[in-house]
Amino acid sequence: MSARTTAPYGTWTSPVTPDRVAASSRTLLEVFRDRGSIYWLERRPEEGGRNALVRLGEDGTPRDVLPEPFEARSRVHEYGGAAALVHDRYIYFVNGTDQRIYRKAPEGAPEPLTPAGSHRFADGVLDPVRERSIWVLEDHAPEGEPRNALAAVPLSGGHPEVLVSGRDFFAFPRISPDGRRLAWVTWDHPRMPWNGSELWVADLLPGGSAGAPTRVAGGPDESVFQPEWSPEGNLYFVSDRSGWWNLYRLGREGPEPLTDMRAEIGKPLIQLGTRTYAIDSAERIVFTYVEEGRWHLATLEPGSRALHELDTGYAAYTALTAGDGEALVIAASTAAPPELARVDLETGGRETLARSLSEPLDPAYLSEPIHVAFPTRDGQTAYGFFYAPGNADYEAPSGDLPPLLVKCHGGPTNAATPAFDWDTQFWTSRGFAVLDVNYRGSSGYGRAYREQLLESWGVLDVDDCVDGARWLADKGLANGERRAIRGRSAGGYTVLSALTFREAFRAGASYYGISDLERLAAETHKFESHYLEQLIGSYPDARHRYRERSPINAPERLDCPVIFFQGLKDKVVPPNQAETMVRALRDKGITAEYHTFEDEGHGFHKAGNMKACLLAELAFYARVFGLAAENPA
Repeated sequence: MSARTTAPYGTWTSPVTPDRVAASSRTLLEVFRDRGSIYWLERRPEEGGRNALVRLGEDGTPRDVLPEPFEARSRVHEYGGAAALVHDRYIYFVNGTDQRIYRKAPEGAPEPLTPAGSHRFADGVLDPVRERSIWVLEDHAPEGEPRNALAAVPLSGGHPEVLVSGRDFFAFPRISPDGRRLAWVTWDHPRMPWNGSELWVADLLPGGSAGAPTRVAGGPDESVFQPEWSPEGNLYFVSDRSGWWNLYRLGREGPEPLTDMRAEIGKPLIQLGTRTYAIDSAERIVFTYVEEGRWHLATLEPGSRALHELDTGYAAYTALTAGDGEALVIAASTAAPPELARVDLETGGRETLARSLSEPLDPAYLSEPIHVAFPTRDGQTAYGFFYAPGNADYEAPSGDLPPLLVKCHGGPTNAATPAFDWDTQFWTSRGFAVLDVNYRGSSGYGRAYREQLLESWGVLDVDDCVDGARWLADKGLANGERRAIRGRSAGGYTVLSALTFREAFRAGASYYGISDLERLAAETHKFESHYLEQLIGSYPDARHRYRERSPINAPERLDCPVIFFQGLKDKVVPPNQAETMVRALRDKGITAEYHTFEDEGHGFHKAGNMKACLLAELAFYARVFGLAAENPA
């Protein structure tokens, strides 16, 4: 091995180039089983972010089953999810451009089943007894906020028939194996599904309509997640009534706990169709759970309630289904990006079926995450993942400390995981240290930890990011003078708040971040239109908090450079949030770079745009920190 080059942290060149990051950012989204066949969705930046549906052939070769420009993408709640299902090799999917449901026969072209109009669909389930499917419907009629319902669509096509309505939101329609009962989850403004939701069951009457429903679990202070029917007709679901999302079964006397873990089996329902467990048989359930930030895979025997951990080597799971003694998972380790794998439920042995990356990265250029717990200024504890710089070709001069990038995840009820992330490795392989913060309010650490952010957004999340950065500097793991903060969406708000209301960072990068909470409350989409009531307080009663915590109202307090990235089609955080802040900073004479992308919405999915963002952000930090590299890209 050749000698390492000595160069300051932050100036190293790396094989993790912007081109490679963009080209390797193919995302595996969902996995399906159908009579022995395996299908999955993957988002392809090289195809403009199209969600392609792929089938694994009998010879092990993956083949696209949806012709371009068709794609399976729902826009219910704007975040979508669960846009396709497969039954007897017939594919039913929500097409991204028009949001109509289409059916594709094994050898035919996609045919529309629903008429063009204002409807969006997601989270469908087959009702073969009645030759129909049942979907979450969102009607974007011209007046008022969208109306949500559960609706049936004939397999031969036609107008959707509303089965259940009258609530603000619906999710997880699930039909019992005998076709006689329908279960679903609902919640209403101002709650989010992880604050309080309800599980309902109704008989399906002879004509196909739903009978009088019965609430079987959930309420204003209990989050219910993912109901599923077992082959023998038992109803399972996840609830956080214990303070942690655990698995339950509906018994004759009500919900029966099947697990009692100080760990989380559930997730925030940001995208419809999210799953954390699957029923392999009447005797076995396979589930994922998160403990101290890392995800695990285990099986449960419902009768004896015996748990068996499966050692797969993965650190995060994003999709799961099961049957015939095996699980199909989309999962990532700390050293390799997500892949689709088959896991033997007896042994834990795994077989890779598809990869999001065809060529792995040399481990010599990787940084392994370390789960950290650090003290907060008010005597509590916050968490995160620390990544030290790593590059086999370089070493830093004696006494040099790496510049630090603090990452703020979106949500803000989401969470950072230790799964391999190209974006993080891009920075660490160049000599940056990274702290990915799970500030108070993040999921994965129990309901009490999640609820600490109630009415405290813009305060505790900011404090935890600042305190984490200072903790690393005090331990000699990062340069206390070269610190920047970066985040997307809600994380972008934390970035702007930290730069405005604290003096801890020398620069920041806001990706489609929020600067004006009042404007966001008035303009955002239905799903999150009352989210701020949980995070800030009711409006207008708590208007003073909205104003006090909005960076746009205190630009005079922000005195360091900021770089902004914004999709002009963004409906979640409209472009005016960034534009107003940029103008205010420029009027003050503060450097405010503004990069817009007219073909992106909330989240960037196109390869060229991803590359442009990384190049611009890298050059930005080089200027701010006075870093120089021979070839910084």
